Amino acid sequence: MPNQAMPWRLAIFDFDGTLADSLDWMRGAINEVAQRHGFRQVSEAEVEMLRGQDNQAIIRHLGVPLWKLPAIAAAMRRRMAEQAGEVPLFAGTGGMLRRLAAGGVTLAIVSSNTEANIRRILGPENAALIGHYGCGAALFGKSARFRRILERSGVPAAQAIGIGDETRDIEAARAAGIAAGAVGWGYARAELLRSRAPTVLFGSMEEIVALLLGCGRPVTEGLGAKV
Repeated sequence: MPNQAMPWRLAIFDFDGTLADSLDWMRGAINEVAQRHGFRQVSEAEVEMLRGQDNQAIIRHLGVPLWKLPAIAAAMRRRMAEQAGEVPLFAGTGGMLRRLAAGGVTLAIVSSNTEANIRRILGPENAALIGHYGCGAALFGKSARFRRILERSGVPAAQAIGIGDETRDIEAARAAGIAAGAVGWGYARAELLRSRAPTVLFGSMEEIVALLLGCGRPVTEGLGAKV
């Protein structure tokens, strides 16, 4: 793992639920998409319950066959393209990205969302800080995007971290051989993420800056430590 002699050089972020506060938007969109694509609609209480479930359990609960996932994801992306102005960034996102970039960390985003949607929500100043985009990833296809960004950036896996808000982000980072950072403010509940033992569980944007710029405690691999 990186230390003072080998600093973090690459941070690969998820977008929705990690940088963008899109949970409220998702709550409003999911049932409309469900009507069109023939899977069960969910109540507000069910949405909260599903935040404590991993992605496979959510798919089973909704009754979505795997072959429908690409069409559903495309429908969600189209809807967000129409309503991207309604999706805010989490407080502190822009400042965190600027401080990491100024500190020499290469920034990337890997997301199932589109690059156009992401750039619009980030705004031109923040979007310009992102060195690599890996967008339109399949629900369980992020690890391949991580590997491509590692190749394009030239950063060794030992000096890279993937940061997301779902269990699939942790799994994808591990599959790509990089550290797995999880944030406790997104779609999945922090308790669920902690149970999957990410390399580190972040509680704030400030903690991301502190760790990646070497101001926080070293990461304890596999313990889901909170910096």
